[in-house]
Amino acid sequence: MSEGSERFPLFPLGLVLLPGEVVPLHIFEERYKTMIDECLEQGTEFGIVWSGDDGIRDVGCAAEVAQLIERTEDGRMNILVKGTRRFALERRVEDMAYPAGDVTWVDDSDATEGAEAGAAARKAYADLVERVTETRPDEEDLTALDAYGMASTIAFDPGEKQSLLELLGEDERMRLLARLCTTALENLIRSQEAAERAATNGKVHH
Repeated sequence: MSEGSERFPLFPLGLVLLPGEVVPLHIFEERYKTMIDECLEQGTEFGIVWSGDDGIRDVGCAAEVAQLIERTEDGRMNILVKGTRRFALERRVEDMAYPAGDVTWVDDSDATEGAEAGAAARKAYADLVERVTETRPDEEDLTALDAYGMASTIAFDPGEKQSLLELLGEDERMRLLARLCTTALENLIRSQEAAERAATNGKVHH
């Protein structure tokens, strides 16, 4: 762990943001309009934490406003945000105009990946992408992607993305990503085969 920030703005959402990932957000609640306005004025980050059935998770990802796309007359905003760095939520702060907390930044210095884990993850990812798009990613492009970069392009379940976010080492993230992509590909193949059978009423046409 490294240093942290006190009274850090938090945005609990039903999604998980990964470092480097870009997502659109629609800001309409007054407290979050206030929060984003302050971040825009001061050029500061805020934290996105997954709010699931079990409540708010303790590990989240800081975000910066990459682009203010639109601001309406009543102050609502459409923005693009980009994940920057991970944090651990140590304590909730309840006396501000929006959710906040004291956070500790999670050290991502162990970015070393094993050759076996990296190769397996990139192959599983490429297989999945090729099945969906009918185009296989270029090897040079694959090599440039880390686990977060690959996971950001796949619509994984929030719980799966949260597991990736909480892992401390890149080698572990690559191993998990390989399993997730393999499972997603297997599920996709089964779904496509079921749809084909349904289209032919279960009969094989010669």
